[in-house]
Amino acid sequence: MLAVTVIAGVLFVWALLAHRLSRWSITAPIAMMGAGIALTAGSAPPLHFELETSVFEHAVEVILALLLFVDAIELPGGALGREKGPVTRLLAGGLPLTLCAAFLTGLLLFPGQSGWLLAVLATIVVPLDLAPTAAVVRDRRIPARLRELLNVEGGLNDGIVSPVFLLCLAAAVESHGAHADYGQAVLEAVGAAGWALGAGLAVGWVAGRLLRLSWSRGWTELSAMRLGVLAVPLAAYTLSSALGGNGFVASFVAGVVIGPAVRQLPKGVAELTDDLVVLLCLGLWFLFGQIVNDAFGDSFQVSVILYAVLAVTLFRMLPVLLVLMGTDIAPADRLFLGWMGPRGVTSIVFGSLAVIELPDANADFIARVMVITVMLSIVLHGLSAEPIARFYARRSTARQTEGPPATVE
Repeated sequence: MLAVTVIAGVLFVWALLAHRLSRWSITAPIAMMGAGIALTAGSAPPLHFELETSVFEHAVEVILALLLFVDAIELPGGALGREKGPVTRLLAGGLPLTLCAAFLTGLLLFPGQSGWLLAVLATIVVPLDLAPTAAVVRDRRIPARLRELLNVEGGLNDGIVSPVFLLCLAAAVESHGAHADYGQAVLEAVGAAGWALGAGLAVGWVAGRLLRLSWSRGWTELSAMRLGVLAVPLAAYTLSSALGGNGFVASFVAGVVIGPAVRQLPKGVAELTDDLVVLLCLGLWFLFGQIVNDAFGDSFQVSVILYAVLAVTLFRMLPVLLVLMGTDIAPADRLFLGWMGPRGVTSIVFGSLAVIELPDANADFIARVMVITVMLSIVLHGLSAEPIARFYARRSTARQTEGPPATVE
């Protein structure tokens, strides 16, 4: 209980100083992570958490399930139609290229590791999380189109990577068995994805129709509707798990299906779910502080640091620049979209699940790379957010000063 008190206290202090801290790019995730590092460090830390238990495993799965659901329902209405071309290029072209770059670089830098383990690592360091740099997608100095593209890509990116991660993790775990049966592992992973898809579709479709019907008939009220929306990802998660599927994939699918219905309901109907997700994710950022301390207990190889640097820079930037060639997006804007790909909660959850499932040596390797990647992302993307916003503000001012082009009569 003391741990909950401390976490709540840290969050409260940040809430009191949020505006001032934002001037130094200190967001809530950064503050919680810093507090977690400080309070779980040393041989006799004030706080210590057991992070390799079934309770922790289910807890992080539920957090990711809720996060994926919120990401899916918060996709801007009509954004896929307005920006279908760039979004398709980013997800169908840029994302696979980024995964391939992460995997092939892993083969080069870590020749002693198995291919399946490096595939797991690639799926851990690639997913986006805009929360550590949330100010970017709310900053009106940055063009609305770019913020919308980031929102849409961020909302779909981790949901697409999730089944790939599960498939690779199942194969990586199987590879350590005495009689590895990759075919069986793949079939089980595909079957789990199928059950997750079915559960998510069913729960999302039924819940969406019932919520709209209830509101249109005047059978309910806004406060009750908020609880109803919160129940949807929990129902999808538990139903999928009971059927043998993966809960967080089902929750993401349910969010995609119910999203149009939620956008037709009163504004704020998903606020309770959103606030709960933010609170749970901040608690996970605090626990990440202990993961950092555990990972830094031993020295790091240069190859690990180099891989992490590439993961938060070139792995994403080059594919994005490549797939957006030939579009009407300006070169500077393409560079912005390629650069602004922060890593966060999804990487932490995937990494934690991999650490729990894999043998100790492989788990330590995954944890170290994940920790360095997320920390580098927080520093580099966080510190660059304000300079980027100022650049766009100056560019907008310059364009207004120049005025419209002169016409020739």
